Amino acid sequence: MTRVTMTVEDGVADVRLARAEKLNALDAAMFADIAATIDRIGAMTDVRAVVLSGEGRGFCAGLDMAAMAGGGSGLLTAERTHGPANLVQHVAWGWRALPQPVIAALHGVALGGGLQIASGADIRIAHPETRLSVRELHWGIVPDMAGFALWRGTVRDDHLREAIYAAREFAAVEAERLGFVTRLADDPLAEALALARTIAGRSPAAIRAAKRLAGAEGDAATLLMAETEEQQRLIGTPEQTEQVRANMERRPARF
Repeated sequence: MTRVTMTVEDGVADVRLARAEKLNALDAAMFADIAATIDRIGAMTDVRAVVLSGEGRGFCAGLDMAAMAGGGSGLLTAERTHGPANLVQHVAWGWRALPQPVIAALHGVALGGGLQIASGADIRIAHPETRLSVRELHWGIVPDMAGFALWRGTVRDDHLREAIYAAREFAAVEAERLGFVTRLADDPLAEALALARTIAGRSPAAIRAAKRLAGAEGDAATLLMAETEEQQRLIGTPEQTEQVRANMERRPARF
């Protein structure tokens, strides 16, 4: 049985963790299916935005400790199997590395590895009653699914340390204040899909360029040059011309 489902409509990939009977807890099959979905989306030029959510009562309860105890530890490896990451890191970092913007819709729970997967998204919209936790130290381990890399620049350093060290649960209202969540919504999936449709209506080349710039690293000179180079590749292209023409004619752009 597949652990992840995906439908694509009007340029938006609607991806759902589909192990609802276990609160979408992560087992070996879930890791494999998430990674395969990420890799599939990365090769889909018709996908312009992605919405990631969980079926059932929550987004993801984190690691399925019982299922993984029988051999899941083999997933933890120093070998870099997915670019800079191993498999367990790829299921979170891979969303950030995709060329398309990713929006996570959170409800119920986003705990441990589930929170790290959500953190791979560009934007996280959560129901106010969602419960979140950097849960790993509760089990005597540390976050190892790209959390440290993903939270840098999003969550203030002392808030992040407190959340990691204490391993406590906190509500989405606090998560928004700390930086783990972008904003709150009573229907996060509907809000995420609406935002994704808006993004899908923009120039695909410009959206991908903006995501590259948002994730670019380096000193000021490096980033300034990156801005110029991306802009030079966009200006005057058929896509950019169509975006301007559509705006002037007050109609949706046709890409």
